[in-house]
This record gives sequence, structure tokens and C-alpha cells, in this order.
Amino acid sequence: MRTLPLLTLVITAGLSAGALAATQVIHQQGRAFSSESVTIKKGEALTFLNDDSVPHNIMSTSKGNEFNLGSQGPGTSTDVTFKEAGEVQVICAIHPRMKMMVKVED
Repeated sequence: MRTLPLLTLVITAGLSAGALAATQVIHQQGRAFSSESVTIKKGEALTFLNDDSVPHNIMSTSKGNEFNLGSQGPGTSTDVTFKEAGEVQVICAIHPRMKMMVKVED
């Protein structure tokens, strides 16, 4: 009978950890990001959601956190995990005015 309380504890701990790992959403609308800067922990992800009427190509060449999402059509989203601490410049390769900074902390 001791397995039931233990199982309940394990499930509750797992649900709590999942809730803490919620991903922030960065919207793309009006050829702009919803935030100019965000701060996250190393290993966390951001969701880039295109709720614009045009495609975007979100990317970064910042060392340790390089990525290129390619053409992201309206209504699509992609998660990006940031693996290294530091400042990450994120841009849209199609719309040069779209820029944001992601500060990744240890």
C-alpha cells in the first residue's frame, strides 16, 4: 500500500516541474517582435509565433546560440532552445528592422 502515496508524490513533482518549464511566446506581428528584449535561463526555450500576414525568417548568429528557422509562414510557430549564457541578437533575415535581444542567464 505504500506505492500509492509514492506514485502520487512522483506524479505531482513531475507536473510541478513541467509547469515551471513553460515557454515564453514571442509574437511576430506588423513586421515587429512583441518584445525588444527578454531574459531566460540557459536551457529554456522561446516559441516564435508568426501571427503576421507575411512570412518571416527568424535567426541568430550569436556564438553558442546560432539558429535559422528558415521561412516561417503566417500562423506557424517554432521553439528555439538557448544553450549558452550570454546576449543573443535575434533578427528577421527578411525584415531588417525586426530585431530583439535575448539575455540567457546561467
